[in-house]
Amino acid sequence: MAEQSIAEIASDVSSRGRGLREEDLARADPHVREALTENKRSGLLLAVRARWVALGITAVLIFFLNEGLDILYYWGGLVLFALIGWAQLRAGKVAQSGRELLLILADILLATFLFLIPSPFSKETWPTAFQYQLIDFSYFFVLLAAAALAYSWRTVVAFGTWTTAIWLIGLLAVVLFGREIPELSERAASAFAGHGAILREADPNNPRTLERIQEVVIFLIVAGILAVNGRRNTQLLFRQADVARERANLARYFPPSIVEEMAERDQPLGEVRSAHVATMFVDIVGFTPLAERLSPDETVALLREYHGRLANAVFAHQGTLDKFLGDGLMATFGTPEPGPDDATNAIRCARAILQDMAAWNAQRETTGDPTVRVSIGLHFGLVVLGDIGSEHRLEYAVLGDTVNVASRLENLTRELGVRMVVSDALVAAARDGTEGNTALDGLTESGARQLRGRNEPITVWTF
Repeated sequence: MAEQSIAEIASDVSSRGRGLREEDLARADPHVREALTENKRSGLLLAVRARWVALGITAVLIFFLNEGLDILYYWGGLVLFALIGWAQLRAGKVAQSGRELLLILADILLATFLFLIPSPFSKETWPTAFQYQLIDFSYFFVLLAAAALAYSWRTVVAFGTWTTAIWLIGLLAVVLFGREIPELSERAASAFAGHGAILREADPNNPRTLERIQEVVIFLIVAGILAVNGRRNTQLLFRQADVARERANLARYFPPSIVEEMAERDQPLGEVRSAHVATMFVDIVGFTPLAERLSPDETVALLREYHGRLANAVFAHQGTLDKFLGDGLMATFGTPEPGPDDATNAIRCARAILQDMAAWNAQRETTGDPTVRVSIGLHFGLVVLGDIGSEHRLEYAVLGDTVNVASRLENLTRELGVRMVVSDALVAAARDGTEGNTALDGLTESGARQLRGRNEPITVWTF
């Protein structure tokens, strides 16, 4: 299954009009999954901590606003809220989760129950509608804020609509089935005769339906605002994940310092241009008979470690990994931007590879594994840089005669019986560099050599 970017997954989810699913994550690239998972985990952790702090403050308020067993009754409700928060933290996952939705619904139902059902331990009896004068709907905003920290904007919208529906159902139940004490209304009417507005506020049997509706309308507006902000934050997360993915892709080819520089530049990488660069080809000598002695798994393991060692050497010397070629590698020095020491870096990288191969072979000999011998060809000259391919797939490529010559020089190592062949053009470029000629120590001029496909011979140096 092909991996998708965060933008592609976001587009798919938006077109469905539903939340993120497990199959969406399955086809997401690792940077997408990591970004989404970390965002959800940190959001849930922050939401649960905020919930527990709010519950602690509420517990103190309950102690001063209630008395006797009523305090224990409402404290018991707070304990349930804390447990639901803990369960949400344990059940939290990036994709759509039925358990999470049930726990959110449990939050709403528990809050509605505690608000509308009088404490069974209360010493007084009052109309059910009087509960609206004893509780504060604003506690629902605390739950909404916690949901906005932990969940997607779609879940925040669901939280707002569910709360509205359940609160209105509770209001309907109070109006139709709530306990009333008519004499209290009669006394209030007598006390506030001629003052209709005060009577509506003072009548303990009056649920004040319009105020209840106003509460949920304001709640829905706030939920909508939080949902819009949540969507903006999610889109920002998507963009950041795409940037991380793009940088990771660059890091496969360029050293970290160059990746940072390229990430900050405004010019496109694929703009076609010419430049003088150093090109290096590395290959395993006798790989076919070596592979015949190894199992497929052993061959893959060998190549992975071999490629990893070569890539580390290239990046350590400011080189660009152009491509792996089976048991070989092509690297360039001076891309995407040429410098005065590209030729010197190329030679030093080649030396580092030979030294690392020697150390690796010493380790392999102690375990009885076959040794790995490499050959290296280096050339310096003009190349063409830019994107090639079709509209469906582009590749940043380095093209030109310089590349072909470097490949021929690597092949020449077999004929000359050496480990490295360097062109005279690269040696001359290294001498013109700023870091002196120490990188050239040990190189021996081997005269002019005729390379396949070229009319003129080329002077080479060997090591």
